[in-house]
Amino acid sequence: MLQGRRQLFHKVGHGPNAAGFPAPVRANFRHCALISWIILPPLRREAIDEMNVAECIRKSEAALTAAGVHFGHGTDNARDEAAWLVLRVAGEPCDGSFEDWDRAVSGDEYLEIERILQRRIVERKPLAYLLGEAYFCGLRFRVSGAVLVPRSPIAELIACGFEPWVRPGRLERVLDLCTGSGCMAVAMAYRFPGIRVDAADISPDALEVAAQNLADHGLESRIELVCSDLFSDLAGREYDLIVSNPPYVSAAEIERLPAEYRAEPATALAAGGDGLDLVLRILHEAPRYLAPGGVLICEVGASAERLQSVLPAVPFTWLEFEHGGDGVFTIDRNDLLRAGPALEQLMAAR
Repeated sequence: MLQGRRQLFHKVGHGPNAAGFPAPVRANFRHCALISWIILPPLRREAIDEMNVAECIRKSEAALTAAGVHFGHGTDNARDEAAWLVLRVAGEPCDGSFEDWDRAVSGDEYLEIERILQRRIVERKPLAYLLGEAYFCGLRFRVSGAVLVPRSPIAELIACGFEPWVRPGRLERVLDLCTGSGCMAVAMAYRFPGIRVDAADISPDALEVAAQNLADHGLESRIELVCSDLFSDLAGREYDLIVSNPPYVSAAEIERLPAEYRAEPATALAAGGDGLDLVLRILHEAPRYLAPGGVLICEVGASAERLQSVLPAVPFTWLEFEHGGDGVFTIDRNDLLRAGPALEQLMAAR
């Protein structure tokens, strides 16, 4: 299914369905049988002109399956990835509304599908990069190799208004820390029309992508992009909510990543030997930027057990997700202040 159950950890797993396409796209291809093509076969022009969308999806699915590519950047299986590719090239909607499966695929469309599919198989790049798009909270975003492909389970929290952890009526200023493509900042601005959002990232290249997404969604007046190493350039600002999906992959896990994840920016994944370098800094510094009663929500994926083990007395609340995902905690400002001495001692010893 599209963005279904998570695998290994979220940076290399699958986000909730809300972060990808709606379920109807998945349901329409339950009947598709595998065909043993390695890549799409060369066809005569007249044969191409006779192919329809459903047939092209079946052949693309079979090629992806035979090649053994890894999924986890918007889809979690060959069938859905093939549907995304074919519908996108054909200029058809990917929101579950498409039903014209007998619609003919033109020769030019077929050749473009073949070109992208061959790159997907040979280069092992995520399809999102090859198409230049990804979906999060049902919204389309531009992506490039400068940013992670959106897939955080935090999408589910945004859709639910962060309740009961946050009272939406008291939200005025929100920070998306390590914003990348800006997908969470944009999704939060849609969900809470009255808030203002700061979206911070250390990468100027990532912020260029985020700026394009803000413009696409017409949110430049409500979201401010800040080039900042975590909180370094946010002095004097105060937030009711800080949401972060920082780098949290350990050195050992980095070594085991499939090729598709190595196509993503390493600085958005790697966080030292144990994966905790960034999250410990966030925990230590966040109280200075949270308003009274403010809340931090942070994703740490498979580093969750390590984080809890090095800070056993800190009262993290680990969230559960209906659509899959874990390794996301919430903690309020008061508890962070009380955890300050333990954090300082731990960081001094690292």
